[in-house]
Amino acid sequence: MLDKIQSLRLYHTKIIYIRLIYNSSVILGSMKLTTKTRYGARLLLDLAQRQGEGAVQMSEISIRQNISIKYLEQIIRPLKKAGFVKSIRGPKGGHMLEKNPDEITLGAITRLFEGRPELVDCVSDPQKCPNSDDCLIRLGWEKATKALYKELDSITIASLLENKKIK
Repeated sequence: MLDKIQSLRLYHTKIIYIRLIYNSSVILGSMKLTTKTRYGARLLLDLAQRQGEGAVQMSEISIRQNISIKYLEQIIRPLKKAGFVKSIRGPKGGHMLEKNPDEITLGAITRLFEGRPELVDCVSDPQKCPNSDDCLIRLGWEKATKALYKELDSITIASLLENKKIK
């Protein structure tokens, strides 16, 4: 027979696992990158494809990528601040890559727009879960996060351009 404390612990453990399963299916089941991340990568790839041709105007990118100019303007600001893109003013102005396409990874773009890179909150903030000290699932999420970003960090804008040339 379980004593009262053991019974209470078992009850709380069940509740935590039910919440974990529910939250995982709701949040991770539909885990997607934001449009800012996806469009930011497309914008950088577009600039890389035109590298050496001078500054590229936002209106041209907007047409090619089918993204509104207003939204591209929101996306370009953090890319400029992060040092991926530079802007040139004037009649022949526009945007160009500031970094070499070999130096820009999907991991860096994702971190820039997604904020925290962890798949679940408890990886970066263990206090969010009372079981984080001995939670085996948390260790799995941490391992998965590291594997995801290791892969994203291995994919550069230049490697994506090379894949296009091969096909």
